[in-house]
Amino acid sequence: MWNYQEILVSLQPSLLIEFGTCHGGSALFFSSVMQQIGRRYVVVSVDITASGISEKTKADPNIRLLTMSSASMEARESIKILRQNYPGPAFAILDSDHTKQHVLAEMMNLRDILVAGDYVVVEDSNVNGHPVLSSFGPGPYEAVQEYFRMFPHDYEHDFEREQKFGVSAAPNGFLRRL
Repeated sequence: MWNYQEILVSLQPSLLIEFGTCHGGSALFFSSVMQQIGRRYVVVSVDITASGISEKTKADPNIRLLTMSSASMEARESIKILRQNYPGPAFAILDSDHTKQHVLAEMMNLRDILVAGDYVVVEDSNVNGHPVLSSFGPGPYEAVQEYFRMFPHDYEHDFEREQKFGVSAAPNGFLRRL
């Protein structure tokens, strides 16, 4: 969360994209940091279920909750519209279904939405032996590798940010759009 707030203060995004809402705590955190920055913004948080989302998250006027798959074309189109309505930098966090196929689909959905200077964090890329849960199977780490094989010039790794605290749940997952 410390890394996130530093990225938000530096980037000052107008659009924050969160894949994986769960209870909505991260969306509230992002919104509270952005309120302190004082820039016009929206947090769009996408999840396949809305049943566990807190009332505080639902009540925040700067949070848009989308109940659908983050890998769907519907999510992509909704985010494209928000991008037009909230021009400026964007910050995205991919923290929903952690299978390689799903994370890669999320990255593909964002490919023509994010522009140079935007920032993406691919969470939980530490699974499948990177270094935890070696039996998980291909996940976020492998999705990032596959994306870079297909589009090697879309992003650069922000290893300095990733390694700032010595350990990260997102190894290979701090990405700056080129």
